Amino acid sequence: MNTRSEKLNAFDRLLTIMEELREGCPWDKKQTMQSLRHLTIEETYELGDAILENDLEEVKKELGDLLLHIVFYAKIGSETGDFDIADVADDICEKLINRHPHIYGDVEVENEDEVKRNWESIKLKEGKKSVLQGVPNGLPALVKANRIQEKVAGVGFDWEKPEQVFEKVKEELSELQEETKQGNADRLESEFGDVLFSLINYARFLDINPENALERTNKKFIKRFQYLESKAKEAGKSLKDMSLAEMDVFWEEAKSL
Repeated sequence: MNTRSEKLNAFDRLLTIMEELREGCPWDKKQTMQSLRHLTIEETYELGDAILENDLEEVKKELGDLLLHIVFYAKIGSETGDFDIADVADDICEKLINRHPHIYGDVEVENEDEVKRNWESIKLKEGKKSVLQGVPNGLPALVKANRIQEKVAGVGFDWEKPEQVFEKVKEELSELQEETKQGNADRLESEFGDVLFSLINYARFLDINPENALERTNKKFIKRFQYLESKAKEAGKSLKDMSLAEMDVFWEEAKSL
């Protein structure tokens, strides 16, 4: 692996290239934080895909893309006189030191849960009015639900045992089932949301990331369905003209692969 000096030299090289591109490249010169925003989100999802696939070479590349974006934003910030890359690094260093008193202070903790509880207390002392203030509004709903539950659990608002959470899941499913008989679309949507929220909470107790679990299933379904499409094509058939029984033969084959 690279030495500390080599790592610093590589980062300095990236900063130099960013300055050169900002000065000389027409595309790079015209970019703003607003124009980069959607690209950054896209790069983040690409990194997430690489991690799920456990493609470490691709993870390295996607990390580089994200690092470029961080440097890009910092360069734009320096041009307006608001902040530069040193300010960005110093701010996160101070935050890490402040939020880890069990490492940089005299606070003692026994486990990860105590660390998380300390974090939420420290954040409130930093001026946050609510433990939920740090949950971005723009997060996808599933990810947001998971973060909300993690946040409130950090201050002790939580179930004690997984069994209790599973009972809540069953309760919400029962309420959903009952609502299907009433025909009220608004209430049905509300109850369905409650079921999802309780399942996400149960995933947390099972130490499962629900976003990763769902994406894993998405990928599995895509792979099996594309196998079904390819086998139908080999047989000279169109899926829309096949019966469910015919399609199920190929589907079961795909499951065994």
